[in-house]
Amino acid sequence: MNVNLPLVFVLGLFAWGAVKFLGVRTWVVVVIALFGFWLSDTFLAPAIRSGTESGVSVINDPHD
Repeated sequence: MNVNLPLVFVLGLFAWGAVKFLGVRTWVVVVIALFGFWLSDTFLAPAIRSGTESGVSVINDPHD
């Protein structure tokens, strides 16, 4: 069974869990998200994309 979830939704769940259960302040989550958007517009964007794609392929690789 395959489930397709957008990465933003999954990261949103992690952020909600961090705020709710770990006591992370909401403004910290907002600053990290804004920094991520800023970072994606720099020269590091290809490396971030490559790392994300390889991470997703590792998670989706069926070893059954």
